[in-house]
Amino acid sequence: MKQQIERLIQHLKSDPTYHLDPALGSADLLAILWRRGCAFLRGLLFWRWRVAGAAGALFVGQRVQIWHARHLYLGRSVTIEDDVRIDALSSEGVRLGDNVSIGKYSIIEATGILTHLGKGFRIGANSNLGDYNFVGAAGGVTIGQNVLIGQRVSFHSENHVFADPDRLIKAQGVSHHGIVVEDDVWLGATVVILDGVTVGQGAVVAAGSVVTADVPAYAVVGGVPARVIRWRRPPAEADNT
Repeated sequence: MKQQIERLIQHLKSDPTYHLDPALGSADLLAILWRRGCAFLRGLLFWRWRVAGAAGALFVGQRVQIWHARHLYLGRSVTIEDDVRIDALSSEGVRLGDNVSIGKYSIIEATGILTHLGKGFRIGANSNLGDYNFVGAAGGVTIGQNVLIGQRVSFHSENHVFADPDRLIKAQGVSHHGIVVEDDVWLGATVVILDGVTVGQGAVVAAGSVVTADVPAYAVVGGVPARVIRWRRPPAEADNT
């Protein structure tokens, strides 16, 4: 039975290298399959027909809230775990690629205020949002493929303008530049990414960091604000890839 289930998962994920742990017991496997089956049925019967598009299986946890679902586009085998809230209202929508998972209690908020429609959120194939993530996508947040994101990571693609000390800050409006996280990046737990930042391909951001400036490709950064600690690949070598 385990081999049949393994082949089924490999087919759903289009990943022939996916293998179940040999130590996984049959009772535990059946419990996992029960939960996944319930999530599949919720996606199939309640949510799939509401979203703008879904290319394949959709797994939806309990107490999920999806607002403005007609702005939500889904790839194959997308998982939205328990207590997630997605507000997809935006000019470009919210787009979740193949095999994307959204962790428990995460929030994706594409529009903050009705006077300015947000740009939206895009995450590529085989990437994930960890539990308790927050994505403020008013200025646009784009995450590439095969990106690993830890727990309680937040993205803030909007800044308040405060240049004039004689006016209320809330009366001076906001600015948007957008956030980009390129392919094959690892963001550790509790990382904060601020507006205007690009995190280069292959970079690693240490847990607890606040990223206020661009992160070069294949750099390992950490701290508040985040600075380069070391390199996974020397800069000249990274430029030639």
